[in-house]
Amino acid sequence: MRTTGHDQIDAYDPLRTGAVLEVGDTDTVTADVVIVGSGMGGSTLAWELRDRDLDVLVVERGRFLPREPENSQAAEMFLAGRYKTAEPWFDGKTGESFQPGVYYWVGGNTKFYGGSLPRFRVSDFEETQHYDGISPKWPFCYDDLEPFYAEAERLYQVHGIDGEDPTEPPRSSPYPLPPLPHEPVIERFATSLRAQGLHPFHTPNAMNLTTQEQRRQATAADGTPSQTDHKSEAENRALRPALESEKVRLLTEAKVTRLLTDPSGSRIVAAEAAFRGRTLRIVANQFVVSAGAVNSAALLLRSANEQNPDGLGNSSGLLGRNYMVHNSTFFMGLNPFRKNATAWQKTLGINDWYVAGPANEYPLGNLQMLGKLQAAHVKSARPWAPMWALGMVTDRSLDIYLTTEDLPTPTNRVRIDGDRIIVDWTPNNVAPHRELVRRVSSAVRKAGYPIILTERMGIATNSHMCGTAVAGTDPAASVLDPTCRSHDIGNLWVVDGSFFPSSAALNPALTIAANALRVAPEIAAAAR
Repeated sequence: MRTTGHDQIDAYDPLRTGAVLEVGDTDTVTADVVIVGSGMGGSTLAWELRDRDLDVLVVERGRFLPREPENSQAAEMFLAGRYKTAEPWFDGKTGESFQPGVYYWVGGNTKFYGGSLPRFRVSDFEETQHYDGISPKWPFCYDDLEPFYAEAERLYQVHGIDGEDPTEPPRSSPYPLPPLPHEPVIERFATSLRAQGLHPFHTPNAMNLTTQEQRRQATAADGTPSQTDHKSEAENRALRPALESEKVRLLTEAKVTRLLTDPSGSRIVAAEAAFRGRTLRIVANQFVVSAGAVNSAALLLRSANEQNPDGLGNSSGLLGRNYMVHNSTFFMGLNPFRKNATAWQKTLGINDWYVAGPANEYPLGNLQMLGKLQAAHVKSARPWAPMWALGMVTDRSLDIYLTTEDLPTPTNRVRIDGDRIIVDWTPNNVAPHRELVRRVSSAVRKAGYPIILTERMGIATNSHMCGTAVAGTDPAASVLDPTCRSHDIGNLWVVDGSFFPSSAALNPALTIAANALRVAPEIAAAAR
């Protein structure tokens, strides 16, 4: 790492092998490649660049998330808001503020995810007719990404088994690790689903849980941090190993506020970051933005200048537009006379209605189990209910997450107003989601859960956000080229979910990681 002034490298917690850059009284730091954000895209890219003889600096606005007993306490997370770090965003429709489901810690949102790492299906990369419109073709196909899916699965230690899910795409290698077995309640549910003619499968998952005690420790880990390294996420599987290289460094508590260009407006020369009460200038050859689909778009919009009056890389006018999340529902099947003692519940999925076919004219979406819900998880949805009553419900519930594809539309977008982030989002493709809920309700009732409770997720449930800087071959119809480089700014790249031309109906994390591995050689070549 090349720096000026009195920069130094300090040792830190041995659980996080490597070193954090400690900036002294200098106002300038330099590198070959700067990566803004340490989530799935940024950390995976840093890992892939670690041996390419480049000085790589990962810049993260947050700090390391502490390891403490509260990590696994749902009440601390969902009632006390212990780990909330994001500023409020604003609903463009109502003008009201909301607390987004994003977190500013080293490792990003992966610190809180449930380790669900599916591959997108072949059809997700192709133009697909949906109920409410077209899901567009990507500028590369599944086969182009497949080797990198395999590499990402090895990096993140994904558990799974091929052959159970009829929509599973072709694979060049088996899953790195065997699937997590169902516990008795979930196995009974799977048996009922198979008897109904469905095809439940063991979901691809990055939770390394080999004992029942480890499962009990991880009960709340779908939505909360993990006190252990049983959850494979961006910090422990990618960033920490990357920091073992002398060529990769991490700067924490530094919020990049603006990217500065040369006089031509076609090349970035520096990033400005708010760092512990002062402004730090970060100079580099290549700049990679991976701050999440909303924050990445906001950063590029805030970086507008005379040559780029509508934001950096926005000659198409599409920067911030085509914002997508998923149509999603939290679903509970309840049997008042049967307790659910499952510790780690997130082992089963169904994709029988994922693609169009004889049973459904249009794609409906995906079913996956949630981590076992507790009273604290559902209190915000039912604030009038006492905790003891919510506990009686969650002790007896089967907990499911349903997702349907949200289609890209230019009016769903991210805007800025000074320091405020404004999100305009009107759900579309809703009818297929309602049909998915109806079919799952029928299947769950037949499985012995007569009471169905659902909660449709709104604008604040945005952990699957994507699409604000879409990739494509036509500069007039996309923000990035197929390698995720800006059409307009030669040394600007975006490697989070912003580049997605469509949202699919599956968790995006593995696709973000695989794509970062795919474009890393292009970034390395440009940096040289």
